[in-house]
Amino acid sequence: MSSDILIIGAGPAGLAAATAAADAGLQIDIIDDNFMSGGQIWRGGAQQQRDPRALAMWQKLTNNNHVRFHFQSKVVHASKKNAEYEFIVETQAASQAGTQSHILTAKKIILCTGARELLLPFPGWTLPGVTGAGGLQALAKAGYPVAGKRIIVAGTGPLLLAVAASLIERGAQVTHILEQTTFSQLGKFGLGLLATPSKITQAIGLWRSLRSVAYHSNSYVEAAVGNDKINGVRVNIQGEQRELPCDLLACGYGLIPNIDIAAALGCELEHDANSETDYACVKVNEWQMTSLDGIYCAGEGTGVGGVDLALAEGSIAGYAASNQTIQNIPAEHCFGERDSWKNFAQRLHRHFALRKELRQLAQADTIVCRCEDVSFSQLQQYRDWRDAKLHTRCGMGACQGRICGAANRFLFSWEKDVGRLPLSSAKISSLLVLNAEQQTPAD
Repeated sequence: MSSDILIIGAGPAGLAAATAAADAGLQIDIIDDNFMSGGQIWRGGAQQQRDPRALAMWQKLTNNNHVRFHFQSKVVHASKKNAEYEFIVETQAASQAGTQSHILTAKKIILCTGARELLLPFPGWTLPGVTGAGGLQALAKAGYPVAGKRIIVAGTGPLLLAVAASLIERGAQVTHILEQTTFSQLGKFGLGLLATPSKITQAIGLWRSLRSVAYHSNSYVEAAVGNDKINGVRVNIQGEQRELPCDLLACGYGLIPNIDIAAALGCELEHDANSETDYACVKVNEWQMTSLDGIYCAGEGTGVGGVDLALAEGSIAGYAASNQTIQNIPAEHCFGERDSWKNFAQRLHRHFALRKELRQLAQADTIVCRCEDVSFSQLQQYRDWRDAKLHTRCGMGACQGRICGAANRFLFSWEKDVGRLPLSSAKISSLLVLNAEQQTPAD
């Protein structure tokens, strides 16, 4: 299947890119591994959201005959062939069990692959009932029962408030929110919101829904407690150790860019100087173009900054990929929006920087690589990611280092290898699709 513009990711950035490009009359294909559009922030479908921007974009795109969506589809291989980029895509078959494989090609690519949650190891973090903050929110939105359950939300950033409010909407009893940054940093961040009034309105709405929840700054989880599942947590609340009962713990320490496809294609990466954890992101120019001609990147892949920044970057990438850059008034407006929300992202990273105590929570027997059961003490004796992989199989399990790679970056400053192919677990028959196409009759 061939396309003029292929957009990978149907979250806010991907939808904004498609909306901006749609007026050019080009064939646009959008693929996403979820059941519906919206990504994490608009999970459940853009058409179901309270945010009017989501519904407006969805209506415009679904009424455009030049736009095709491919849901439940994941990229397993990426390469360049002549003047086009080529992707092997596995799609969940609608009429039968299993997957179907096909090849998508396009001259222009917009990567809107979003971010992953940063999960850090502490004693008990592998117990059933311990999840990422965003992870539990996604599960609850998909129907996981949380009604009546006592939940503690911990970690860092405004996402904790949104997660807690979402869980309460579904009947959960959120007892505590534990924010690891200090009260003074929270105050500075709050004053900075004067530059973005819409965020003040959003914050007021969240606080109203969280009136019954105990909120503690300068606080973090030290350990999860339980035998076959979690039944409580040991926490440090402003220097005082306490034990709190709970049925579920949602613990997340922010987001890191999902750069696998960009790295596999060979796009230049850089480290986000605004982020304390300094994770790699995709380097782009003013029009969101990467170091490779015809490939653009928008949203969290260029540095985590939230939905508003993703929408601005997505729009710019869409205008650029569809050659709508000359004297384009909407595009120029997006530049100002992008600058404003980049400043917001810088304040976010600065005031919610991770504290050094979080590096000291893992004990000798704490599992760091969950797939291969590699403990913290096993990893301490190695000098880098490659050395640890060779001797312990750390990062070689089902998730291919997507969890432990980020954790080890924080714990040991190890750089994880990125962009290895295939990008995720895939059927052998899927990889043979590309091989079969490349064969000539003489072969």
